[in-house]
Amino acid sequence: MALIHLNFHSSVLGMACNLDAIVPERPSRDRLRMLLLLHGHSDDGTIWQRRTSIERYVDGRDLAVVMPTAHRSYYCDIPNGLAYETFIGDEVPAIARNLFHISDAREDNYVAGLSMGGYGAFKLALRHPERYACAASLSGVMDIGALFHTVYANDPVVRANFGNADPTGGDADVIALLRRRVAEGATLPRLYQCCGTEDFLYEQNVAFRDMARAMPIDYTYDESPGTHNWLFWDANIQKILDWIFK
Repeated sequence: MALIHLNFHSSVLGMACNLDAIVPERPSRDRLRMLLLLHGHSDDGTIWQRRTSIERYVDGRDLAVVMPTAHRSYYCDIPNGLAYETFIGDEVPAIARNLFHISDAREDNYVAGLSMGGYGAFKLALRHPERYACAASLSGVMDIGALFHTVYANDPVVRANFGNADPTGGDADVIALLRRRVAEGATLPRLYQCCGTEDFLYEQNVAFRDMARAMPIDYTYDESPGTHNWLFWDANIQKILDWIFK
């Protein structure tokens, strides 16, 4: 496996950016599969390789793992700010495909992330279900409206991501997005959600689980003892890779 640190200019953000990618050196197929792997609220695109053994876990899977940086954006196109959702969802995959010979077929593209990135993975997958075969959330923010009024009540940076308005019910709310897509009869990606039973986001993950289980979708939920930490995420990204390729 090759670990690539890529510096490039983003036309969407209008500035220099970077991403990390793990790419097979001798793939057995013409076009690689791609996992867009998203970081959490306080991290960047380097964190998955620094805190897990992701490079070892994907060896032999003909999979490129693309890990961009979205800062504290919550993967939003920020009103009067930078368009991070477009950057992560459109520009980064296009650049990766051009450079790393990656397939653009839906069945070969997946998105996953932890915490803020778990929210981002489900948001991207539900806003653009035609792009991804699978989406996975590890300890994800499943009720952004609840955090908007509690954890982030006094955080101007995070609140600005949503135009300083309650995101509940809108396109930034994964609960509302899932209900809307099911009502539309959309063909959704397979969804995987996991959370530690001692995680501070556990209750909202359980609430999302109960809603999703009542819907006619391909949905998997897993929980185990654990908190909001890398011990849990390192163990569970392995489960997610096995699930993607089952």
